[in-house]
Amino acid sequence: MAANRRPITLAAAVATAVTLGATALTLPALAADSGNAAAPQVELKDGTLDWGFKESFRKYVTGMAAGKIEATDGAKQAADNGVFTFTDGKGTYDTGTHATDVAFKGSVRFSSTAHGFDIKVADVKVRTKGTSGAIQADVSLNGTAQNDIDVAKLDLTGITPGTGEGGAMTYKDIPATLTADGAKAFNGMYKEGDKLDPATLSVKQGGAPTEKPTETPKPTDKPTETPKPTAKPTETPKPTAKPTATATPKPTSGTEQPAGEVHDGSLAWGVKESFRRYIESGGGATLSGGAEKNDNGYDFPYAKGDVDSDAKKLDASFGGAVRFQYKAHGIDMKFSDIKVAASGTKGTLTVDVTTPKGTNNDVKFATLDLSKASYTAKDDVVVLDKVPAAFTAAGAKQFESEDAPSGYKEGDAIDPVTVALAVADGAQLPGGSGGTGDTAGTGGSGSTGGGSSDLGGSVGGGTGGSMASTGASVPTGALLGTAGVIVAAGAGAVFVARRRTS
Repeated sequence: MAANRRPITLAAAVATAVTLGATALTLPALAADSGNAAAPQVELKDGTLDWGFKESFRKYVTGMAAGKIEATDGAKQAADNGVFTFTDGKGTYDTGTHATDVAFKGSVRFSSTAHGFDIKVADVKVRTKGTSGAIQADVSLNGTAQNDIDVAKLDLTGITPGTGEGGAMTYKDIPATLTADGAKAFNGMYKEGDKLDPATLSVKQGGAPTEKPTETPKPTDKPTETPKPTAKPTETPKPTAKPTATATPKPTSGTEQPAGEVHDGSLAWGVKESFRRYIESGGGATLSGGAEKNDNGYDFPYAKGDVDSDAKKLDASFGGAVRFQYKAHGIDMKFSDIKVAASGTKGTLTVDVTTPKGTNNDVKFATLDLSKASYTAKDDVVVLDKVPAAFTAAGAKQFESEDAPSGYKEGDAIDPVTVALAVADGAQLPGGSGGTGDTAGTGGSGSTGGGSSDLGGSVGGGTGGSMASTGASVPTGALLGTAGVIVAAGAGAVFVARRRTS
């Protein structure tokens, strides 16, 4: 009886069957399964690894951090701040365990004098076994090295090989996520499990296996084919006329009903999770005007609104404000007067953005994707739940400074929006605040007030309205220890000192 073959994974497919030629790549026979000779090692050569770590981090380094990226020692970077290619990969493939181990040449250095960090990634390796793997590297943070750590976890599930230049086996766009050691190496500004840029691995066989494994016999018989039916089944005749539809009246309360006058409501929104984490690393957020903290951001109280379930339209305004402050990086931004306008499958989130320079009123901050939202009231409440949101060009521009463009761009995802509107007096809104109502972080003592001038003298130790210069008065170590290394998980643009007023 034929031996069972293991699933073809990255490790299992990298070996080339010598008898089929240099460009024919296939699964080798499994000596370890036969119980005879020891499994041979297959040499791998001319490997490349294309990986950019994280696109938003690269933009941060060359943008607001006014830093530079250097690829040396055999590594190179694609144009327009693209991904890195690590070259001259050499290693082995174990035909018994199906494990690969490939080391590459090249190092990449990220540095910024303004934000006080110097990070070097070198001695990059890729190790895989089955459908799992890791990208390992030596990471030096301001001169302190952590060697041979797993920076990224690779998931090879469903990844199939392709043929590259010169008969190379190429695995494109392998999903990668940050490991706990990787998060620690980058000073904790990312968290374990954060999504990183995908990786593309390419390898060639360097020579014949050092010992030919025993061939696994192929099955001699094909499975018996199932006979095809000789005649089509008789078709069921279609009805000649549709039954007359009887209109069922909708209930007036309890389950579902058309919405109308709005009596109460709430908005749950966190702006952008990675931005919040960045601020909390060295500053804080202050809530005012009835806004409260919840587990995933903030709840803003209802002000006014209208909803029409039949027409699938909704307009609502919300009170309260959240103010983000990070004194060391000269950041002071307040978001208030939040409005949601929705029609059909599309919507817009509008906010007032206040800095010491003044207030930009009614900024069309984000677009809303309502393609899966329901405007129908349930238990007298219309809920647009976790609506996907993305920056508009005007929203991304709010994070622009005079020194550097915004690290965000139109279309970048931000936190989803949940709107709940009660269309009957006393209807119970879902969830509640989800938090304690206390102010978050250390960025203030309480209310920020309601006017655009209330930010003037509160930042930078009473600077009369001017924001603190970025990093100029902060020791390198302290700045790096808080948030100078990475704008967490795509925070992108957070340097708003001396920002332009739109």
